[in-house]
Amino acid sequence: MNKIEIRPLDPQRFNALAGYTRSPAAGYFSEELEWYVNEDESLIGVLLLDTVDNDFAAIVLVRDEGGRFRAFDIKCSIPSANEARTWLVGALTWHTGMSVKVFPQGDVRKSVDLFSPVAPMEILNPAFVLLSRERVFHSARSIINEIAPHYLDIDGNYVEQFQTDGFDARLWELYIHAYLTEEQLFVERPKPSPDFIVRKYGQSVAIEATIVGRKADNPRSYFRMDPTTPDAAEVLRLHANEMPMRFGSPLYSKLQKRYWEKEQIAGMPFVLAIADFHDDQSMLWSGTALINYLYGVRHDFRHDESGQLIISPIKIEKHVVGGKEIPSGFFFQPEAENISAVLFSASGTVSKFNRIGRQAGYADPGVVIVRQGTCHDHDPNASLPNFFRYVVDETKQETWAEGISIFHNPRALRPAPRELFPSVAHHRFDDGLIVSDLPDFHPYASVTMNFSIKDANA
Repeated sequence: MNKIEIRPLDPQRFNALAGYTRSPAAGYFSEELEWYVNEDESLIGVLLLDTVDNDFAAIVLVRDEGGRFRAFDIKCSIPSANEARTWLVGALTWHTGMSVKVFPQGDVRKSVDLFSPVAPMEILNPAFVLLSRERVFHSARSIINEIAPHYLDIDGNYVEQFQTDGFDARLWELYIHAYLTEEQLFVERPKPSPDFIVRKYGQSVAIEATIVGRKADNPRSYFRMDPTTPDAAEVLRLHANEMPMRFGSPLYSKLQKRYWEKEQIAGMPFVLAIADFHDDQSMLWSGTALINYLYGVRHDFRHDESGQLIISPIKIEKHVVGGKEIPSGFFFQPEAENISAVLFSASGTVSKFNRIGRQAGYADPGVVIVRQGTCHDHDPNASLPNFFRYVVDETKQETWAEGISIFHNPRALRPAPRELFPSVAHHRFDDGLIVSDLPDFHPYASVTMNFSIKDANA
């Protein structure tokens, strides 16, 4: 009989495999210390410190009938970490020897298969086809396959929409789910709406997701050449009117639905989560237009004689495109006081999943992933962002939260509690200026380049 090998497991790999099973309540009374896995990763072990009794516990996890890692063998009240470790390795060895790979737990939720086509080829979304087939997206497929079994399909059409005309919106929802789980919030998926209710510390927040979608005259294409971003002058022109209108349309539509009157979320802070998918790579440049539209101001800047940065707010009254006109300042519109905040990210894309999957060890040896972009410069007199570039591998520790901004409504009847979202950037409006509290590393936009490397021995 071959010797059974039990080895330490990197915490990023553990989070990819089993992090979506972890209950936020676990953090109230325990601390994860070490993680172990058998050779084929069918069994995972966790060594914990019981922070209440100051002793140790060990847990063995295996997949349930829906493909989710769940605890099925537990030992508590162990006096020392060494004894807990010995028990845990022994239990993993025993269950591996007994060929335990699935432990049914009576869960009625079926496993979700996002990548087996359920629609005719001619209506599959080109982005879905590329994600599901291209070698360079192996890492993204792998991490999505681990998240999907934990994502509750409320309406029963998630898979079909993910594969067809709802790909961008459904991917955005999956990204928000991954972030909320990472933030260790209790996440609910109420039916029929909103998309999420999160709870912790005796507080609850309702979140509804939406996107700036593509117009019918700008469909995705399998064969489209790499798009180019607009130059600086064109970006400024688009920021002035066209992009605020693009953001305004889905936000206003959500406002009109009056979610705050629904019984299941009455009295809760209500957050709209939006991302821009209106064109290829539009996330690289469109975010500033959202800020301008939400608060109805843009900011001019200059440096004085001593090099100090001087920022001057300039009020925006309206946005006009052709014969259409909308007022600026979404937060100041009638009934917008019922919107607590708007969550935005330029990172809720396939590339984000690809990077998170790659750093968790889902690697194709023939693919190299490189990320580059701009990030906030914390020098108070800086007027331009910093540039960054790195190769994505297991040494990197990008989070789902990285790149998310929450813009707080100064008129909110029920402000969004910041303590539920500690890992992201927060922005508020104070005396005509936008005041921001940003993480140490806060990317504004980035490009992920996937390189296929031919086998040198081929």
